[in-house]
Amino acid sequence: MAESGLSYDQGPPFGAPLRYFLVAPLFMLVAAGLGIFRPDWLITRWSPVSLALTHLITLGYLAMVMLGSLLQMLPVVLGTPVPAVRLIGWLGLLGLSVGTPSLVLGFLLAEPLWLYAGMWILAAGLIPFSIAISISLVKTAAPLVAWPIRQAALALVITLLLGIVLAGAFSSLWPVSSIAELTTLHATWGLIGWVLILIIGIAYQVVPMLQITRPYPLWLTRGLTWALFVGLLLYSVAAQIESMASIGLLGTLLLCAGCLVFAGVTLRLQAGRRRKVPDITLNFWRFGMACLIFSALFFPVLHWLPDVWTEAAEISLGIAFMLGFVASVVSGMLYKIVPFLAWFHLKTQTHAKVGSIPNMKQMIPDNLARIHFRLHLASLALLLPAPFLPAPVNRYVSIAGLLLLAASAIRQWLNLLRAKRLFLKHGGYLD
Repeated sequence: MAESGLSYDQGPPFGAPLRYFLVAPLFMLVAAGLGIFRPDWLITRWSPVSLALTHLITLGYLAMVMLGSLLQMLPVVLGTPVPAVRLIGWLGLLGLSVGTPSLVLGFLLAEPLWLYAGMWILAAGLIPFSIAISISLVKTAAPLVAWPIRQAALALVITLLLGIVLAGAFSSLWPVSSIAELTTLHATWGLIGWVLILIIGIAYQVVPMLQITRPYPLWLTRGLTWALFVGLLLYSVAAQIESMASIGLLGTLLLCAGCLVFAGVTLRLQAGRRRKVPDITLNFWRFGMACLIFSALFFPVLHWLPDVWTEAAEISLGIAFMLGFVASVVSGMLYKIVPFLAWFHLKTQTHAKVGSIPNMKQMIPDNLARIHFRLHLASLALLLPAPFLPAPVNRYVSIAGLLLLAASAIRQWLNLLRAKRLFLKHGGYLD
């Protein structure tokens, strides 16, 4: 069965992506708890607890949702199923679920064995996943749609390789002369190359289809992610060669301009959408786009800030990008994707008539998603300024923000769990 060019019959079992989606909020909850009990993350982004928190969010939450989305999106949108999807799905899930805590313990305990073990566990899960989706991407007959995902997959491999090099350096397995520069590249390729480019590629499909907007303009879908990828390459080269600072500036401008263009076009499409019914997922997207615009405008001025503000600004920028932009957009996607998949698989499996099974709005009602959005918004209203506040005020404000973040993670998990329970209650099966 194919509807609007989508091959739903080639999609994986509902349980394959759902497991990723259900585990992700639990990592956000752990990150919030760690931040409450270890307030030294407010001091510098280089502290062990800051590195631990970053990986809990980027790997445990963001990558978890992204990989789950790819399992569903590749066969449905591109028409090319992921080979051995059940095995690959479990490998990726276990790699992230076990490797991420191991990596976090390595940072917190300053124990090289945990750190190195975490990287190899992640590699054992993510490398087969990357190979499987690469096979799927090679087979697709829709190259224009596939290119952003191909670029993101390559960026994921680069991020993983840089992470292994850094883990080996921290574990004293081999010498690395520029750990700070490699760490910055590792973060940049992960957040921009993997996360941002993948979000853009998914948005090309999700925004017009689920938010009832016009398609993204052809000039954007053909060129934006290529511009971002070129910007990443220029930025990376300049980071290793001091004499190429002007090339690095060009790369930075390309990255920031690409973010601004994507956010601006997305907001314009959403403003002109054909269906004007209020939709809480739009609030997540619009707030996410606002945070992306803030991040793109703020990043270039970091080098001109007074030294006393630099650390606080870098931490706030990370919060704005990871929690404000990525986590918001991810939540907006989940509240569209999970109810639809639950309804679609339930209808397909039970051959139920319309009205005899819960519809999409009943799977996760808007009022429950709205509670999550308000908690998420309130947490960021406190966390973003916290690094700039004097001690001990910054600690109290951050604790309040992290408590709200924990509450939002619990609310999101319960919302997603509700869809699973209704699915099972009405006769659905996950595999």
